[in-house]
Parts: sequence; C-alpha cells; structure tokens
Amino acid sequence: MARAYLLLGGNKGNRLMYLKAAKDYIIRLIGNIEKSSSVYETQPWGFVHDTPFLNQLIIAGTLLEPLEVMQTILNIENNLGRVRKKDHYSARTIDIDILFYDNRIINEKDLVIPHPQLHKRRFALEPLAEVEPGLVHPVLKKTVTTLLSECDDPMNVNNYTQA
Repeated sequence: MARAYLLLGGNKGNRLMYLKAAKDYIIRLIGNIEKSSSVYETQPWGFVHDTPFLNQLIIAGTLLEPLEVMQTILNIENNLGRVRKKDHYSARTIDIDILFYDNRIINEKDLVIPHPQLHKRRFALEPLAEVEPGLVHPVLKKTVTTLLSECDDPMNVNNYTQA
C-alpha cells in the first residue's frame, strides 16, 4: 500500500466542514487516513483575500496509482463546490494537493510529484513537519525539517483554535 501525502485547504464557506467533508471523501474513495496534522490558519498564498485559509496535512494509505489519486481529488474538489479559475489563484471551498506519493518522482503533463512549490510554502511545510519531520524530499534530498528551516516564505502559519 502506498502513502499519499495530501494537503487540504480552503477559505470559502464553512472551512472546517469542507475539511471534514474532504477527509470523508478521501476515506471512501482513496484510502484510510493514517496520520493527520493539526489544523492551521494562514493568509492566502499568491493572492489577497479577506478570509484566511484553513490547512491540514493527511497521509492516506492507498491502493490507487498517483494519476488515479489525482483524478479522484479533482472529483472530490468538484463535488465540494471548487470552482477553478485559469491562470491565477483564488478563494476556494477546498483544495487538495498531492505533496508526495511514497518516494516516487513523477513529472508528467498533468501530474508533478513531489509538489513543485512545496519547499517554498510554509503553509504546507509546517503541517508536514508536524507529522513527518524526518521525511526526505526525493528530489531535493533534504528532510522536511530542513526545508522548513530554509524556507523564506514570510507567511505566518498558526494553529487554528475555534472560538
């Protein structure tokens, strides 16, 4: 069984409900959740919006191949009301990124694993470091902890606590 490292996030509507709904879909369609990080709150990355994102990293055990995981993720996002806009970032109900799939390196037209922006995004590295700090990036040959310490993304990533 493979391990898919998935980053969930969203900043529209009931953010916690969308995270939970995405996890429910993942369990039904991709595989069991083996580990999950805390929920983190961050400002949008790459665009400006009033509502911050909630993000959570999960590791799902799966029998699906990477492209099947990607296709399933796109269906989950669509089912949860994700509207994609071409060529720019925008607010969304849910976004699911594949950060890693085991130690595989995939560079295809519709799928790049590890995620090509991972080392530049504190909002992805913080939750990943919480659950798998010693995981080695198969391309950069550095641990997640090292990538986080070298990340120059100034964005604040805070543990989310409900009021």
